[in-house]
Amino acid sequence: VQLQASGGGLVQTGGSLRLSCAASGPNFSSYGMAWFRQAAGKEREFVSAIRRSAERTLYGDSVTGRFTMSRDNAKNAVYLQMNSMKPEDTGVYYCNARDGAAEDYWGQGTQVTVSS
Repeated sequence: VQLQASGGGLVQTGGSLRLSCAASGPNFSSYGMAWFRQAAGKEREFVSAIRRSAERTLYGDSVTGRFTMSRDNAKNAVYLQMNSMKPEDTGVYYCNARDGAAEDYWGQGTQVTVSS
């Protein structure tokens, strides 16, 4: 599977952004999907994950209650709605897919910058 993240940009504190990740390749619905982010000089951090049929989503502690992840298997896409954004949300956001053999696939990342 190939992944293409988009939707990043510059937003003010308290603002919102919606990231998209388009997947190409067969059997998209067989992949668990996730978002990670990496701030400059820091380790990559888990943001959110969603199961294959969207029956369950998980969130990192720092984004719970502010971010919402969803997926549309008919469109081979996942989304991350980010609200009430904070400067600490700044970083490169990466889309991740994991198949049944626990192999990970990564997109190229999209930059998100939150100004204070």
